[in-house]
Order: sequence, then structure tokens, then C-alpha cells
Amino acid sequence: MAYQFSQDSEKRFQRLIPQFPSKRSLILPCLFLLQADKGFVDQEGMSYIAERIGAPVSLAQVHGVATFYTMYNKKPVGKFHIQICGNISCYLSGSDSITEHVCSKLGIEAGETTKDKKFTVDEVQCLGACEFGPVAQINDKYYENLTPEIIENILSELDKQV
Repeated sequence: MAYQFSQDSEKRFQRLIPQFPSKRSLILPCLFLLQADKGFVDQEGMSYIAERIGAPVSLAQVHGVATFYTMYNKKPVGKFHIQICGNISCYLSGSDSITEHVCSKLGIEAGETTKDKKFTVDEVQCLGACEFGPVAQINDKYYENLTPEIIENILSELDKQV
């Protein structure tokens, strides 16, 4: 069966329609609904969104939005999606050593997911907290002023969770 919004996402979609008089404005929230349902944004889901929103929104427009923004996962990620800022401010504060430490600890490279599907590590550009670097976002939570010791403690706590 082809992808469809979950019941909850369908209800949210129906509430969104009157809030966005321009159909193109529905693309961003619909991509969030898709990601909430599937965990990532794929071609099947983007096609579905284009169909549900309808003309003048095309699949190419939905794809363009989904691939432009880094907040949409283009592939499945682990339970804990660790995104480490690699932009200049964080880099100068040592984000490269944080990335190396996390990857070494988990036995993976940036862009990979652990075999148990618990952790995915990605280096991203600018999490918008330049004055608090190095910064990481793990799922929806920000961690600032990271050191190898701090990230080690965070990973230990996350690893204890089911």
C-alpha cells in the first residue's frame, strides 16, 4: 500500500489547510508530518505530499524544499540523531574534536548509523547557537559548550535509554 498520513497526521493536515491560504506554504509543515510518521522524508512521501496539496504545487517543488533544508532526514536515522555543527564558529571552538570523539566512541563515521540503529551522527551547518559552540542537536534537544567529557556523559546517558 502506498504511503498515507497516519490518523494523527491527517487530522493535523486538515487543520493546516485553512491556516495556509497559499498552498506552497503547506510544504514545510507537511514534510514535518511525513517525517513524524516515517522518521525520514523519502520519494514516496514527497509524491504523496505533492498530490495531497495539489496544483500548483509539484513534486519538484516539494523535493526542492525537502532537499534544501537539513532539518529533514533523507534516510532513516537512529533513535538518537546526533547533529554536530561544523560551521566556522563551532569549528574554531573545537567541533571537529567533538565529532571525532563521538564517532570513535560509537565506532562509526559521520553520516553513518550504528548497527543497533541507536545512534546516527551527522555534521551539519549552523545550528544557530554560534556563541555557545561547539554545539550539537540530539533529536530535538540542543547541547552547548561541548567538551569531550561532556559529550561522553551525554552518550552514556543516552545509551542507558531503551
